[in-house]
Amino acid sequence: QVQLVESGGGLVQPGGSLRLSCAASRSIFSIKIMGWYRQAPGKERELVATITTGGVKNSADSVKGRFTISRDIAKNTVYLQMNNLKPEDKAVYYCNAQLTDSVTYWGQGTQVTVSS
Repeated sequence: QVQLVESGGGLVQPGGSLRLSCAASRSIFSIKIMGWYRQAPGKERELVATITTGGVKNSADSVKGRFTISRDIAKNTVYLQMNNLKPEDKAVYYCNAQLTDSVTYWGQGTQVTVSS
């Protein structure tokens, strides 16, 4: 089992930056995949970026070149650096830990609002 706590959300102007953090209650080194997802009002939750236990990264086309996922294994923390934010990036961002193909955990979410 793992608890996930997100932080770092807030209000930012278009073109601005935010860094989200996801602190895990156990070592993230052995977690199969850590990731960030987001859900905008009236829309389904969608994948933003993931990182595997081997360090392989993946991200959605809509955020490529703007968002970067990273991790600090010593701190059991995964980050999402978001640059050049756009109004369409507004959503609740969730941290996800996939332990196996059938076991996954979610954080409580952090709100990101992009508005002038």
